[in-house]
Amino acid sequence: MARKTVPLSDSKCTGAKPREKDYSLYDGHGLILFIRKSGSKVWRFKYKRSNGKDGLMTLGNFPALSLKAARDKRRELEELIANGIDPIEHSLISKAKLDDSYHFESIARNWHEAYNNTGRWSKDTADRALKNLEDYVFPSLGKKSIDSIKPRELIQVIRSIEELGFTEVVKKTRQRLTSIFAFAISKGFIDINPAYGLQDIFVLSKKTKHHPQLPLEQLPELQSKLASDTGYPLTRLCVEFALHTFARSSEIRFARWKEFDFENAIWTIPPTRDFVKGYKYSHRGAKMKTPHLIPLSKQALAIIKEIYRYSGHTQNVFPKNGDPHGFMSESTINKTLRRLGYDTNTEVCGHGFRGMACAALIQSKLFQKDAVEKQMSHQERNNVRLAYTHKAEFLEERRTMLNWWSDYLDATKETSISPYDYTAQILGDEIIQFQYAKLIK
Repeated sequence: MARKTVPLSDSKCTGAKPREKDYSLYDGHGLILFIRKSGSKVWRFKYKRSNGKDGLMTLGNFPALSLKAARDKRRELEELIANGIDPIEHSLISKAKLDDSYHFESIARNWHEAYNNTGRWSKDTADRALKNLEDYVFPSLGKKSIDSIKPRELIQVIRSIEELGFTEVVKKTRQRLTSIFAFAISKGFIDINPAYGLQDIFVLSKKTKHHPQLPLEQLPELQSKLASDTGYPLTRLCVEFALHTFARSSEIRFARWKEFDFENAIWTIPPTRDFVKGYKYSHRGAKMKTPHLIPLSKQALAIIKEIYRYSGHTQNVFPKNGDPHGFMSESTINKTLRRLGYDTNTEVCGHGFRGMACAALIQSKLFQKDAVEKQMSHQERNNVRLAYTHKAEFLEERRTMLNWWSDYLDATKETSISPYDYTAQILGDEIIQFQYAKLIK
């Protein structure tokens, strides 16, 4: 049988003497008079929190806070608990409201620091995220209490950015607002996320920019012009390597020799790279921040081995001319294409090689679109599917893609042929249809 607690009296509280060790006197329902060995007496309130752990609050000193006043405070706290409010969290929020720590800007900066500490952001991304908040969000919302901000105010912020034409900033700001308010919920500042649903409200008017790419029928002309180029040899080889691997510009430009396995003909682009002072974005690796494998066809392997003759003595595959520790300009490939007579705004640009390869692989009828997308490193953000797509069983299929593309480029050096007809010459039309039927099941 549980021992019954006898409520305290004023005289018992006043007459409690210090002992060799601190001790407690219990009034019941969680109210405790804690007597320290120094002689001071403190009122405490003990209760069960929603996570099952004990919560302990200090209410004030006796006799400044009388027994009656302490019981009144206990009843207030019990009322909070009855309404699903944690007294400790309520106390912290009440204190925060007295200064600017409860303002949106303060909480957003705390969110930024906490998110940055997870290691998910590069320094450049973290700096850009904070600057965007400072430029577009804090001026209108920064000094407002976090619990006073309404969805319509967030809509106004997003609309103002959209009107400037900053499509990518709109997307990022929507994501960050949702994350900031979720952070505020986790801290007990608010109960509802006012940014929830912003993703469904806006249909951006700005059209997606498509990188120009040559029709596949013009591959013979492109390759002929490239073979006749009399510019810096490493520049021509860079363009050829980009054409055969259809990797992204930054993935190629900041490549390091340690990423290449010549024996197994594989290029592993890491999530991030070592930053080189003086070269912005030199830390960039694979776009989705996960290792991306690019199998090297025999043609691509021959190109990279030739490149090694020029830059193998440095750590960078494509160093800046005159600076072995630097990198080629981000406009190198496009400058070369312009020198060859192409308009990189309307006809073809370096990034357009990716679209050309993608189109050819799909038109060949040998590869599913999803499989091509995986090799293009348009990866799933879903962690389960992402892990699956990087299993080794996909490597041979991806190697087949890269080999087919390089062989197709060889076949179109002098004359044009469609991807399907090229494959039919090798395998036969019936085999292609049978293979494609298996792939789409």
